Order: sequence, then C-alpha cells, then structure tokens
Amino acid sequence: MTVLVTGVAGFIGARIASFLLEQGEEVIGVDNLNDYYSPKLKQARLALLEKSTGFRFFRLDIATEGALPEALSQYAGRITHVLHFAAQAGVRYSMDAPSAFVRSNVAGHVAVLEFARHLPKLEHVVYASSSSVYGRNTTMPFRETDRVDLPGSFYAATKRMGELTSESYNHLYGLPLTGLRLFTVYGPWGRPDMACFKFAEAIFRGEPVSLYSGDGLARDFTYVDDVVEAVLRVMGKPPESGARILNIGNNSPVLVRTLISLLGEKLGKEPKIALSNRPAADVVATWASVEAIRDLTGWIPETDLESGLEQFVRWFKRWMAA
Repeated sequence: MTVLVTGVAGFIGARIASFLLEQGEEVIGVDNLNDYYSPKLKQARLALLEKSTGFRFFRLDIATEGALPEALSQYAGRITHVLHFAAQAGVRYSMDAPSAFVRSNVAGHVAVLEFARHLPKLEHVVYASSSSVYGRNTTMPFRETDRVDLPGSFYAATKRMGELTSESYNHLYGLPLTGLRLFTVYGPWGRPDMACFKFAEAIFRGEPVSLYSGDGLARDFTYVDDVVEAVLRVMGKPPESGARILNIGNNSPVLVRTLISLLGEKLGKEPKIALSNRPAADVVATWASVEAIRDLTGWIPETDLESGLEQFVRWFKRWMAA
C-alpha cells in the first residue's frame, strides 16, 4: 500500500512513518516544517526517515489551496491510505495565535479531505483529533459518546471542527474516516512544548519545574509506540458506514506530580517545583475509556508510565548531548 502521512516531521507522524517503512510500505510525507518549536528536531526526525528508499518527502503547507494535488499528482493514483497528523498544536498557544489554528486545523483539514475524496484507490482516512475536545466535561473516564460542546480552549474548538467537518464529508461523499482522540502522547522524539519534555529539560538544567497548583492535576499519559500500534490497527479497519471517533489513551490517569518525580529519579536530579495558577484553557484531569478501540481491533495500551519514561529519558539524554 501507499500511505500519505501529513505532519510527517512531527512527533507522532514521524513515528508512524518509521513503522510503516519498516514494514516495507511506501510512505509519501508532507510537512511545512514550521517554527512553532525547533525545526532542528523536525529535521532530525526527517533525516531518519529519508534513509529509507520507500520514503518521499514534500515540503508544503496543506492549507495552501491546490498545494496537495499539485505536489502529489504523480502519486494520487496509488495512495490507499491517508494518515492526517498535520496540525497546529498547543492549548495555551491557541489563545495567542488563534488564526494559526484556523488555518492549519480547520482550513488544512478541509484541504486534506478535499484531496482524499478524489483519490481513486483510497481505502481509509485516519486523522488526529484530541482529548481536548472533551473540554469542561467532568465525568470520568471520557467516552466517545460524551457531549463535546463545551470546549475549554480554542485549540479544542478547532479539533472538534475537524471532527464535524469529517462527519459532513462522510455524509456527502461517503469518505471513510476515523478520528482518533489522542491523550497526552509522550516518548522518544517528543515535542519540547509538552509536559514530559518540558519537565525533563527543566530538571536536567537544574531549573524550576512549573506546576499548576491544586489537587488532582492528572493526565492519561500514552506512550507513542502504543499510539502507533493503535493507528496501524485502525488503519486496516475502515468504517462500514458513518464517520468513526475513537479514544487512544492509556486508560490510567497519573498525577502530574508523579510524572515529575519519576523524571527526577531517572535523570538523577531532584526536581525544583514552582507552583503557578492553572490557566482556564487547561483541564484538571483526563482519562480515556478505550473499550471502543479494544472491541474493534483488540488493541490495549501495553506501556506503563515508568517503562515509557525509561525509553524517553534514554533518548532525551542523547538529544541533549548532541
């Protein structure tokens, strides 16, 4: 099969592409390599992928009208799957630069669906949504059947727009679509703006770790290779009807203080905590119900936080020494 991966230089996109290439699949990757965080990390991920003869890369902005069909015209006749992981990330950043989120997460999402619906051999589009769509829900664990009309951030609103857009494209054109609500993904090659990397970097440098005050701050930390396994299983099971939504999480929320403590242990340094007020855009806790994907594919998360952090810290030390 031939798989188009958008956001291929990103944390999850690069990991998925790597697994597909190892299985002998052809991967067409696109990314705009923006500077939301260090392009050096994106370029390093990309360099690993470019070692494979089955990989083709195109630098482009998916939201630019006509960019995808123009660049990928020679591949359109054989693309069988689209894995759409390009997005503008950052819950708090969405308060500072909302237009960037509209461009990437709304206009970019539409552009990908428009391209996909004209692919003659398309079998399935799988795209990244987010646990953030659960917004101000307080009933745990979060289930796909919960109401999601109370977003806690503009980022969450744009990801929900992506889900609604997908529903309409399925209804109008029969496009086979599955959206994955991802819960706090971490692991090697992770994003420096996310908690695991940010906390590790502060501890490593002997700087204070910024922690929101209050009890119960917890996340359903999900190891990246578990996410990849889920994506690959779902990819082979397009919905028979309708546009599907699935949670991808560890089904095991952990206090953020515990994450900091474990990182300190594995880095061999005592974390210094600096408490601050939790912004309105950040929820107190997340917890994924994963019954739906388990029933569909048999997938269950296999990596506990301590084991996942072992792998992350091993990579993190190499990256910081580079």
